[in-house]
Amino acid sequence: MALHRGWEWVRRHGEITPSTPAGRRFGHLGKGVCIGFPTGALFGEPWIHIGDDTLVGVHVTISAGFGPGLDLGPDPIVKIGKACSIGRGSHIVGHESIEIGDDVFTGPYVYITDQNHGYADPDVPVGRQWPVNDAVVIGDGCWLGAGAIVLPGTRLGRNVVVAGGAVVRGEFPDHAVIAGVPAKVVRRYEPETGWRPPLPEAPLDEATLAALAKLPPIPKRGELAS
Repeated sequence: MALHRGWEWVRRHGEITPSTPAGRRFGHLGKGVCIGFPTGALFGEPWIHIGDDTLVGVHVTISAGFGPGLDLGPDPIVKIGKACSIGRGSHIVGHESIEIGDDVFTGPYVYITDQNHGYADPDVPVGRQWPVNDAVVIGDGCWLGAGAIVLPGTRLGRNVVVAGGAVVRGEFPDHAVIAGVPAKVVRRYEPETGWRPPLPEAPLDEATLAALAKLPPIPKRGELAS
């Protein structure tokens, strides 16, 4: 149909790449980067850096600061590494510092932010209280499942798996699987013992991950002896 062909033309020519005028507004867009069209909200582009060969899905919001036209200083606010894939409808909302490593993949509708509204004053509406920033770091090779929420202050190690729908805050080690609300470690790799609990013969489905999230946290080294 002509309508479908026309939409395909619009979609293809609406993509943002390093060679397009919209791409040149970014602090850095690496070789091979493509941001799908239609986009979500994009602003603060001079403070957004995206590494080579990263693909950003349609309807994805990437923002630095509260709105367009702000001077956010000399340093980048949102940094996304090389060869990442950001799922459709996701939001990456930075105000102080969000660092996403190389080879990070997300499912659709993932939300990552380094800012929350404060609520310390019980007499002031939460939305009118001064927000609190805390940097976010997502290590190389992580996978974030659909609908995961990454809150301020989160630091994920390398190759961390975040289950779909998890609400993540805090520090998590390399080679961990985290799930639940709030998220906690449900599986972890130790060089001496391998995966604990052992990997199943078949991949875990969402129901199994949800059941694992209800288990007590795995003790850290030394805790069992104390």
